[in-house]
Amino acid sequence: MKIFKLPDLGEGLQEAEIVEWHVKAGDDIAADQPLVSVETAKAIVEIPSPHSGRVVKLYCEAGRLVHVGAPLAGFEGTDEDADSGTVVGEVQVGEEVHAEAPAAIGTGPSAVRATPAVRALARQLGIELAMVAPSGADGIITRSDVQRAAKELAAAGPAEPLRGVRRAMAQNMALAQAEVAAATVIDDADIHAWAPGSDITIRLVRALVAGCRAEPALNAWYDGHSMGLRRLERVDVGIAVDLAEGLFVPVLRDVAQRDAADLRRGLDRMRADVLARKIPAEELRGSTITLSNFGMIAGKYAAPVVVPPTVAILGAGRAHDQVVAVEGVAVVHRVLPLSLTFDHRVVTGGEAGRFLAAVIADLQQPT
Repeated sequence: MKIFKLPDLGEGLQEAEIVEWHVKAGDDIAADQPLVSVETAKAIVEIPSPHSGRVVKLYCEAGRLVHVGAPLAGFEGTDEDADSGTVVGEVQVGEEVHAEAPAAIGTGPSAVRATPAVRALARQLGIELAMVAPSGADGIITRSDVQRAAKELAAAGPAEPLRGVRRAMAQNMALAQAEVAAATVIDDADIHAWAPGSDITIRLVRALVAGCRAEPALNAWYDGHSMGLRRLERVDVGIAVDLAEGLFVPVLRDVAQRDAADLRRGLDRMRADVLARKIPAEELRGSTITLSNFGMIAGKYAAPVVVPPTVAILGAGRAHDQVVAVEGVAVVHRVLPLSLTFDHRVVTGGEAGRFLAAVIADLQQPT
């Protein structure tokens, strides 16, 4: 009898729960026919049979948590192993431990499929399997695929380690991507009535205050671990500043209580401090909501990243002339594209929509 063990599921996953067996003891099964579905911390994975034969024994019932390397099923009357021929584990008396079959990690067309031996090779060579183009049947990554990727990376030269601001940015973005249930709504503000030379950034800050007054739920901090939401009275706006060193987000404090001239002075001082790399650390912490005026560079719409504990970020695209209908007549007006990303764990779509409507209403005022 050959014993098939739970294969290495990759990405550091060491255990899985048996969701459903697709066979029972005594059934005949063909190679690559679905054998069992297991659930990991990241996905439900369907594991195919490593070969054809008769299922003699199922070692784990549905609902049981099993570790990588634990026996799953015993077979008899099997054909020759069509995989790498590697035998995993010790050969027991009367029982041969069969090489694990390729398992798909993830779901859909982007799932990564590779045998444990290939995964081990990838770890040895420092290759992320998600970066490798598969050439094997049914999208299986082969040893040659991993070796080819390793040669390409070697030819590209050593990776540049992230340091300082860029390292912190990478960590913050990874945290946000893993934790936040992000959703984005977009719309345009007609700014045709603005006086020439109006300060777009300061108008956006003022509009954020109007949005927070209309929907205080977006001026808040959320702790995903304790599931605690704290609505905040004061509006402290983090202003994204793009530099060659990376992204800085200094905080403009208590913006609702300051006039336009004071806000501009504060913004100019913060930017000068950032450029000189002399901004105090405390001025980079504690924002209650964020503004990204990326349209100063390029782009109309975006899906800005919400960084915990804040729950919303407003992005402003490039202001441009656009044909709009005014009382049934087509005219050309100046338009400012807006993108509001919010944490859907605690902010509803209705709250986000009302917030954005208030922002637009404020921006469409002449002054």
